[in-house]
Amino acid sequence: MILVTGGAGYIGSHYVLHERARGAELVILDNLSRGHEGAVIDAPLVVGDIGDRTALDDVFGRYSIDAVVHFAAFAYVGESVEQPGRYYRNNVAGTLTLLEAMRDHGVRRFVLSSTCATYGSPQYLPIDERHPQVPINPYGETKVMCERMLAAFERAHGIKHVVLRYFNAAGADPEGRVGESHDPEPHLIPIVLQAAMGTREAVGILGTDYDTADGTCIRDYIHVVDLVAAHSLALDRLRADAPSAVFNLGTETGSSVREVIGACERVTGRTIRTVESPRRPGDPARLVASAARARNELGWQPKFTRLDDILATAWQWEQKKRY
Repeated sequence: MILVTGGAGYIGSHYVLHERARGAELVILDNLSRGHEGAVIDAPLVVGDIGDRTALDDVFGRYSIDAVVHFAAFAYVGESVEQPGRYYRNNVAGTLTLLEAMRDHGVRRFVLSSTCATYGSPQYLPIDERHPQVPINPYGETKVMCERMLAAFERAHGIKHVVLRYFNAAGADPEGRVGESHDPEPHLIPIVLQAAMGTREAVGILGTDYDTADGTCIRDYIHVVDLVAAHSLALDRLRADAPSAVFNLGTETGSSVREVIGACERVTGRTIRTVESPRRPGDPARLVASAARARNELGWQPKFTRLDDILATAWQWEQKKRY
């Protein structure tokens, strides 16, 4: 059985659906501070926190867990700059408590939801897994610490792991069962689509003076369905006793903020108003993945390779949100 921490959140809920379709048994642990009970479909939910050792002992004691897939983290760059303590407490101390509980209950397989924010400002593009990790915001710093803890716990306690460094997750379940829903919403694509819906007046473009073709940040957008498929492949790898590993997940194609807005206008058929604002602290100009290792070693291949196709699923969700 798989313990899915943060399984009521955006990416975690998609992962649960993917694993259930494969016939997997799992249990979700989520404190619902950022997740949604309505996003939990066809799986038991334990409402609890990864930093609560008593709650973890109860879950590991009640369920026959042989692996943990860990999504429970705060993941907003801007918020991490403003509230670093919250990020270190949840992401680092919470993950440490989870690893100690795994050690004590004999669970030895761990898949970590990590991030390209660990790389910081790129020294070269596309970014591969050998790129130095020099994060420029507390969110990225906390994920580097989690990766280092995993390496230490493997050396000391034999917990094998796969680290998946995401680029920018986007899109929604094509069947409309789950999708992205945050309050407040920090991510560009749902913000742009809300402006298209008329529930938001305009889209703020945070920085127009970056060293890019149109002056706005470039990001590699990867569909959430493709992301979660990689987690299943990663867990299969661990269950086959392959060594621990790190993989980037991205489409290897970058889109600027202005390009995303233009694509949303194409997909929705609506004009989207923009307002230009200064840069946000902690944002590098370009982040584009090399995902060659994931293709070659995991056998992973993203199905959604066109930005418009990713946006179409997000637009479908935005119009019919369930939660």
